[in-house]
Amino acid sequence: MNRREFLEVLAVAAASGLALDSRHALAQRNSDALYELPRFGNVSLLHFTDCHAQLLPVHYREPNINIGVGKQAGEPPHLVGEHLLRHFRIKAGTAEAHAFTHLDYVGAAKTYGKVGGFAHLATLVKRLRAQRPDSLLLDSGDTWQGSGVSLWTGGADMIEASKLLGVDIVTGHWEFTYGAKRVKEAIEKELAGKIEFLAQNVKTLDFGDPVFKPYTIRSLGGVPVAIIGQAFPYTPIANPRHFVADWTFGIQEEELQKIVNEVRAKGAPVVVLLSHNGSDIDLKLAGRVTGIDVIFGGHTHDAVPQPSLVRNRGGQTLVTNSGSNGKFLAVLDLDVKRGRIASYRYRLLPVFSNLLAPDAAMAELIARTRAPYQARLGEKLAMTEGLLYRRGNFNGTFDQLICDAMMEVKGADIAFSPGFRWGTTLLPGQTITMEHLLDQTATTYSYSTLSELSGEQIKVILEDVCDNLFNPDPYKQQGGDMVRVGGLTYACAPNATIGSRIQDMRLGGKLIEPDKKYKVAGWAPVAEGASGEPIWDVVARYLRAKKTVRPVILNEPRLVGVEGNPGIASS
Repeated sequence: MNRREFLEVLAVAAASGLALDSRHALAQRNSDALYELPRFGNVSLLHFTDCHAQLLPVHYREPNINIGVGKQAGEPPHLVGEHLLRHFRIKAGTAEAHAFTHLDYVGAAKTYGKVGGFAHLATLVKRLRAQRPDSLLLDSGDTWQGSGVSLWTGGADMIEASKLLGVDIVTGHWEFTYGAKRVKEAIEKELAGKIEFLAQNVKTLDFGDPVFKPYTIRSLGGVPVAIIGQAFPYTPIANPRHFVADWTFGIQEEELQKIVNEVRAKGAPVVVLLSHNGSDIDLKLAGRVTGIDVIFGGHTHDAVPQPSLVRNRGGQTLVTNSGSNGKFLAVLDLDVKRGRIASYRYRLLPVFSNLLAPDAAMAELIARTRAPYQARLGEKLAMTEGLLYRRGNFNGTFDQLICDAMMEVKGADIAFSPGFRWGTTLLPGQTITMEHLLDQTATTYSYSTLSELSGEQIKVILEDVCDNLFNPDPYKQQGGDMVRVGGLTYACAPNATIGSRIQDMRLGGKLIEPDKKYKVAGWAPVAEGASGEPIWDVVARYLRAKKTVRPVILNEPRLVGVEGNPGIASS
């Protein structure tokens, strides 16, 4: 039985009502059909990114709106649903289709189960590395943040799990929101001798000295492989500046080119950029900086089944992005001959927890790490009748729930919720626990706010965030997804220029007046000295009072000028 046949048998078995334990036994007997990946070449690189502190298996719905603009319009990663399946020739209704798209999400999730989980990921990593002794496990960051336990331990839970997983090299983004002191402490004490933290683009504000090691060269089977770190370039813009007040970030193309030239001069025939730039920035960078063979990307949570091949004046670069939440593991096998890459094989493997037995050592570590927090994490807040998810350019049902809660609890006319991409998914009928709520809100600056803003100020805010998302120059895309909005309705023209993208703003059907003041609730302010009730307490009060959450009515803008864009599909 080949891999595709096995997945189809599994789906048929589930649709036929085969008992869960029977399906599990079938999965265990045939897991090799999915994860058997013959070794190729003489150098192997494994990669994951943006796990956001999810140690246990989760559900995570891929977006149905991921619009590309400019040169990236209609190109990977800006393909969703059936457009993505057609482009990458993935058969509809299969496990792969479920992993990479939002299609029939609830039904497919019930068939294939949860994804990720470090105990299951550890099993897959060990299996692949046993076949590939000359390999590295790379992590593009956003590992220490995204859960209640990680927040309460300052990321220590994820550091221990990453060491046990066998991560070799990492870069960062949300890690910096624990503050410069904590990051340095973790690198110098907890990662020391186990995991290298690389970031060529982080310098001191005063003299421009490197804060972190910029690169490393590892010998894999006698082949020197250079790994260069690229932290999220807009950390002080997307997150509070005062957390890293003495550091500068940025893309730093010229410095990166110098480093690439340096490692080439030292004899490295393989040069890898371990990046947290985001897909569009990586694609632009690959066309401008020469000598990079592969970019392993993160930040935008794009699960792209195959690399994009970008040509530049010095040759070509493979650009990848490996999804999020521990849902995928990328495997790149290289055949290096006579000082160059002769050929490669790439697979982005979905990590189905039902198909991989948990690694005993990792499972024990996770249980021990979580034990002190179980009572708080397990508090039952409400039951959801509808699907709750986050990811998408404009809104998600869990974001809408947060907005609805803020408006009711705070007595606001309008609510804004940040366009964060992390946050797990709940199926209809699931109990919303405090852990699920923290999966959506756990940051070091999750203060709730209530402000009076004029209609003109509201428009400026929306225009600014929208420009970060839809600027045709990827180097000016400096934020996450669009701010989520409650109460206010509007139209959005992604291909327009700043100042013209946000149109027809209304509250209760009436046009927003530029000079009128409105009560606006929000959370996660980036200003130094900000304070307020934690957003999880605000939403928890709302959920405890509701007890049952009916299917959420999603407030998304009316889109203008993007008809036929393959980054848009119905939900």
